[in-house]
Amino acid sequence: MKIKVKGERFWERKKLILLFILFIPGLLFSQNRWDIQEDGAIQWTIDQDIPHFDHIEMSGEKISTVLRYGVDQEGGLYLERSFVWPMLRTIPNNTHASLMRRFGWDVKNMITVNTRKIPQEKVKSIALDGVMTVESEFNISQNGKLTLTRYLYPSTKRAAYCEKYVLRNTGENSVMIEVPASESVIKTDPEKGVDGEYFIEATLSGVEGRSLRTGDSVVFYAGFKAYNKNQKIATIDYEEELHNRKSLITKLWENLVLETPDSVINRMFAFAKIRGAESIYKTKGGYMHGPGGESYYAAIWANDQAEYINPFFPFLGYDIGNQSAYNSFKHFARFMNDEYNPIPSSIIEEGIDYWNGAGDRGDGAMIAYGVGRYALANGDQKEALDLWPLLEWCLEYCKRNLNDDGVVISDSDELEGRFPAGDANLATSCLYYDALLSAANLGEELGKSASQLHSYKKQAGKLRNAIEKYFGGKVEGFDTYKYYKENDVLRSWICIPLTVGIYDRKEETIKALFSPRLWTENGLLTEAGSETFWDRSTLYALRGVLACGATEKGINYLKYYSSKRLLGEHVPYAIEAWPEGSQRHLSAESGLYCRVIAEGLFGIKPTGFKSFSCKPSLPSDWNYMNLKHIKAFGDDFDIYVKRQKDRIKVTVASRGNVVDEKLWNGADELKFNLP
Repeated sequence: MKIKVKGERFWERKKLILLFILFIPGLLFSQNRWDIQEDGAIQWTIDQDIPHFDHIEMSGEKISTVLRYGVDQEGGLYLERSFVWPMLRTIPNNTHASLMRRFGWDVKNMITVNTRKIPQEKVKSIALDGVMTVESEFNISQNGKLTLTRYLYPSTKRAAYCEKYVLRNTGENSVMIEVPASESVIKTDPEKGVDGEYFIEATLSGVEGRSLRTGDSVVFYAGFKAYNKNQKIATIDYEEELHNRKSLITKLWENLVLETPDSVINRMFAFAKIRGAESIYKTKGGYMHGPGGESYYAAIWANDQAEYINPFFPFLGYDIGNQSAYNSFKHFARFMNDEYNPIPSSIIEEGIDYWNGAGDRGDGAMIAYGVGRYALANGDQKEALDLWPLLEWCLEYCKRNLNDDGVVISDSDELEGRFPAGDANLATSCLYYDALLSAANLGEELGKSASQLHSYKKQAGKLRNAIEKYFGGKVEGFDTYKYYKENDVLRSWICIPLTVGIYDRKEETIKALFSPRLWTENGLLTEAGSETFWDRSTLYALRGVLACGATEKGINYLKYYSSKRLLGEHVPYAIEAWPEGSQRHLSAESGLYCRVIAEGLFGIKPTGFKSFSCKPSLPSDWNYMNLKHIKAFGDDFDIYVKRQKDRIKVTVASRGNVVDEKLWNGADELKFNLP
């Protein structure tokens, strides 16, 4: 009996230790599969830990590619290419109606060496930096060896995907190499295409038979492209396409540069800029940012675009991103109406049709929130005047949908009924609150009447009190928020008040978020007791926790999350959800990661066309953090945060010239004006 009791106590202690490790990130990290390289790429150096398989999405203006790749038990490369051509529309022409195909063509098997099939491949490494680079070896004989380097990438502007192959003789003897040139064309069923039949063309450039001496190499290319009968694509210049892809990545990496002592967060931020910006499609309805995931293209949503990523684009200074943001708001504005019926959740089919299958999800609040923040940060008075009517309409729509308790009612929320949201949910009212404050600031810049702006501020004050009274309460022992009135189970979206400056219940809310009821090794559960997680709520939580001043707690979880997503088993971007979608790399989630840095870590909030407030969250083990080449407010400026004894010095420099310098007490908001 005593032995049994001791054993039980031992296992109880062991379980407590395991729970401690699991729910306190930063104390113990699992071994990462990937490493950061000096050039900014991440690399998986193949060892004995195989097989392993993963997937990544890469996009251009007219194509998106999901590469399902990995290394099998024998060390060979597994590669399946999934293509989406968003502007080649299929029937029925709905949200998901893009021409899509998967190909498993193994180009390596087309190579002959000394008149025989090339031998078993051994992958040495796979690297990602906006291009996938695969390095492999082949042992031809005792003294014969070949290396093969693959470069895999989508075209930036055309409906084409490219692969470059470099085959090098690294052995001691010359070998005979042959690669056949080939071209094949698929003609799709004309009854299933909006424009009739489509053509999908696969080509291999080939190498004429030749002797490859030691140290010499040959280069050949493979590609896929699709078109309709009136839009045949000319011959692909693979080197030009590679140059264009690398130039885009360089441009994104040189704007909005994060510098901190944590190399993982720095690189995760750099990669998030790629995924956030690349997924923009040139449609007949203008540039449209799309989530991706082999489902969501040539269409926009009130949450993914208006709420999540549009407020970020001015900071990045990516012109096409700003164009897509403005364009999305103009599409939504088409549906304003005098009866104040809801604006559709999504505009689909390149802007031709719409989807509102989940009813009113709080879309008016999402759009108002995004318009206000985007217009202020973009700093363009003409654009802001053009968007002001949409902001006014959405605010009035929300006002007309207040219940007797003063919070906004809606049919569902952004999860569209996957989880209960009641008649009024916390997220919608918080977004409306933030939008009212942004409208007051934006209206002042546009010269709107003082009475109108005073009304917005007064409404915001009343709404804040209503949020506290209606949603504030004890849930599972935490004095936090009920997501909806009848809610008695913890929900991840209790984090949203922290992202809009409502900190009344921050201590208990943070405890609830990071309790074992919600936090898992993959971030926040949508609902306590479920197995479902969506990165978007985790990223909102990280932003809010940092913004409200809980720096040490927030940074530990940010470090953990960044390491897992950038260097773990499924890399290198934020994901949508699980189990839904198999952890797709939806694009707007990467925009949310960038906002964790800009709005959470640095605490930046636009207050005017040339002004912002700032509450930096400098971790105790960092002496500095910098955010450079911020392109918001029509400027190019830097923010330097540096520890100076028991104070923190914050310096703002515009185009190399110091604009302002302040010593921060760690509590009050700092206010800055740009020239």
